Amino acid sequence: MIRDKIILSLPLLLLLSGCASIGPPTVSRDRFNYTAAISDSWKRQMLYDIVKIRYADAPVFMDVASVISQYQVMGQINLSAKVTPQSGTRNDTLGATGQYIDRPTITYTPLVGEKFARSLMSPVRPSAVLGLIQTGIQVDVVFRLLVQEINGIRNRSVGENRPRAADPEFYALIEKLRKIQTVGGIAMRETKRDKAEAVTMVIRGRGDSETEALAVEVKKILGLDLLASEFHVVFGASLANDKEIALLTRSALGVLLDLSMDIETPAGDVREERVSPAFEEKAAGEHIRPLLRIRSSSEKPVDAFISVPYRNLYFWIDDRDLVSKRIFFALMFLFTLVETGEKEAVPIVTIPTG
Repeated sequence: MIRDKIILSLPLLLLLSGCASIGPPTVSRDRFNYTAAISDSWKRQMLYDIVKIRYADAPVFMDVASVISQYQVMGQINLSAKVTPQSGTRNDTLGATGQYIDRPTITYTPLVGEKFARSLMSPVRPSAVLGLIQTGIQVDVVFRLLVQEINGIRNRSVGENRPRAADPEFYALIEKLRKIQTVGGIAMRETKRDKAEAVTMVIRGRGDSETEALAVEVKKILGLDLLASEFHVVFGASLANDKEIALLTRSALGVLLDLSMDIETPAGDVREERVSPAFEEKAAGEHIRPLLRIRSSSEKPVDAFISVPYRNLYFWIDDRDLVSKRIFFALMFLFTLVETGEKEAVPIVTIPTG
C-alpha cells in the first residue's frame, strides 16, 4: 500500500517541479559569465590587432552584436503494472527520462564600412581628451597617447618610414602638467561659444607657491598669457592668440600604430625584415619608457594579464605591469568613443526558459 502511494506520488511531484521557472536563477549566472567572456575576448582582440599592426598586417574588428540563451527542460515518466491471475502476483515498472537543452545564440558583426573607417581615422575630439583627464587619468599619459601637437610642440611620430622623437619641451611640459594635476590645479569647463559648445581648460596654482611657479612655466612653454588661468581649447596645430590652447589630436588608428611600435619582437624577425625595429626614444639623456609594454615569448606566459598567439609566438602584458594595464584600460575606453556604424533598432525577443 505504501509502495503504491509512493509510485502514484512521483508523477505529481515531477509535474509540480515542472511548473517552477528556471529563468530567474539563470540571469545572475549568465549575465556574469557572458560579461566576463565578452570582456576577455574584447581585450584579446585589441591586443591581437595591435600586434598585427606591428607586423604590417591588417587589423580586423569584430563586435558581439547580441547574445541569446535559450533553455529547455523536458521530463517524462512511464508507469506500468502487470498482474498474473494464476499466481495473483503484481509486477510494477517505473521509468523516468529527462532532458536539459542549452542553446546559446551569439551574433558577431564585423566592423566595416565607410562610417566606421572614417571614425577610426578621425582625430579624437579635444573635449574627449580633456574628459579623460577630468576622470583622473594622468595628464601626461593622456597627452602622450592622444595628442600629436599642443601649441606647436610636437609629440613623437612613429610612422614606419620616418620615426621622429618628440620635441625637447614636450616631456618637460607634460611632467609639469602632471604635477599641477596632482594638486587639483587642472580642470575643464564646457560653455557655449557662438551657439556651439566650447571647452575651456583651467590651469591654476591654487595658492601654492610651488604650483604657481609650475603653472607659470607651463604657460611660458605654451606661449600663453601669464596672468590668465582659463584658456579656450581648439583643434589644430597653432594658436590664434595667447588665451588659446591648440590640440592636434591623434586618431584611434594612429594611437594603435604608435603603441604597436614599442612591442618587443624577436631579433630574428627584425634581421629578416619581417618587422621594423622598435623605436627607442630618449629625453634629457634618459630612455623614455613605452606607454604600453607588450612582451613576446616562444612559450605561453604563466602570469599574463592578457596574451594572444601570433606567428608561433605569444604576445602578452605582464599582470604585474600596472602602468601598462592602466594604459590598456584607457585604450579600451577610448575605443568606446569610436562610432561603429549605423545603429539598427534592436528587436524585442521573448525567450522560453521552461
